[in-house]
Amino acid sequence: MTAIDAFVLALRGVRRRPGRAALTVMAVALATALLVALLTIARTAETRVLGELSKGGPLAGIHVAAAAPNPTALDSDEPRPGAPRDLGDTALASIRALPNVRSVVRVVATHAVVTLDDPLRLADGSVAHPQLRRRDPGGVLFEDVVGIDLRLASKLPITVLSGRLPAVGSRTEVAVTPAHLARLGLAKAAADKVVGTTLEIGSARVEDQDSGDRVFRVRWTRQTVVGVVAQEAADGEILAAIEQTQPARDWTNSGDDHGREVGSSTSPYTGLFVVASGLDHVAPVRAAIDRIGYSTSAPENLVAAVQRYLHVVEIVLGGIGFIALLIASLGITNALLAAIRERRREIGVLKAIGARDRDVLHVFLLEAGMLGFVGGLIGTVLGVAIARTVGAVVNGYLTSQGLAGTHAVVPLIVMLGAVVGATSLAVLAGAVPAVRAARLPAREAVDA
Repeated sequence: MTAIDAFVLALRGVRRRPGRAALTVMAVALATALLVALLTIARTAETRVLGELSKGGPLAGIHVAAAAPNPTALDSDEPRPGAPRDLGDTALASIRALPNVRSVVRVVATHAVVTLDDPLRLADGSVAHPQLRRRDPGGVLFEDVVGIDLRLASKLPITVLSGRLPAVGSRTEVAVTPAHLARLGLAKAAADKVVGTTLEIGSARVEDQDSGDRVFRVRWTRQTVVGVVAQEAADGEILAAIEQTQPARDWTNSGDDHGREVGSSTSPYTGLFVVASGLDHVAPVRAAIDRIGYSTSAPENLVAAVQRYLHVVEIVLGGIGFIALLIASLGITNALLAAIRERRREIGVLKAIGARDRDVLHVFLLEAGMLGFVGGLIGTVLGVAIARTVGAVVNGYLTSQGLAGTHAVVPLIVMLGAVVGATSLAVLAGAVPAVRAARLPAREAVDA
């Protein structure tokens, strides 16, 4: 029996019971789709995070704080570029010039007086009672406002929990943090209730009077809360554009006490967020900044842990899909065992006209391979569609959060591996029925 003859007989066997064959193919297809989708989603998640690390992003970021020069650096013989204690444009230029620095984001925070109504009417019409540190007829909170360059918000560890980020350069929009919600007596789940409310934010400065008394003057601005965010750019309960916090702090520092009475820093920038060009470059960049004379911190240990967990997730998801494929393969075994019982006479006739045991074996293995190949092919296409649909949903969410989007890209090796794997498992699943059919005596088969 030639290979073509075996293939034709296998094809006839599949077509003889189309309903059973369709159900078997469907089981293999669904299992393959699950495997491809899970592996693609896991690989996309890993690629998304590792891509951020490799090209620089929040996970490869370094916090730089204004601090006294490092004593070790002062004793070093290495040349130190001019670096004042405060973080200013000179320090900014020096850090930007370091090797493997992708970007530097300026952070300017300022102390502010925030007035609220007590009780405060929220966006949904309900009211909250602020837990104020100090009260007056209008209700007063003392909070820190963190100003950043919102054009580079995707470079910072900021997550939008509700609403959106303030518009770039806006002087009338702010976002608040869960710490601010806690002062209002609200849980994080109620974040959407404060979106759309307004705050009166004041910058205070001290003026010495001719009488010798000191007077606080406050310059007020009315702000709309457009979002609730979790942010680690700097310590502060309110997030705003740097174009808003810079003038506010300049006003405070222009007082006769240069802002000391309200705890304002004289440093032009409260801090810098330095993004290294990759995870491998975080440590060298930190060391270089330390040598310049500023304290740094970075989540290096967290990043390493994230990488390990991503690998674990990929293994687990892949294992779930593989188990589903094994279960589908059992369906192929069952279908072929049923086919052998129904085709005993046909097997006997084949052997009676000269077919060898291996010829019968090849026919049933080819039949199993066909079912596995068709199911694997359909399942791969379905899995790619599922993965891309999930990727589109995730991309929409990331974009709405002001983060860089992502797209599910199915590696060619996953698609080929799914089809080959489904076919191979189907052939293995059909091995036992095929061997049983090949060993069936011709006389017993004809008499059946």
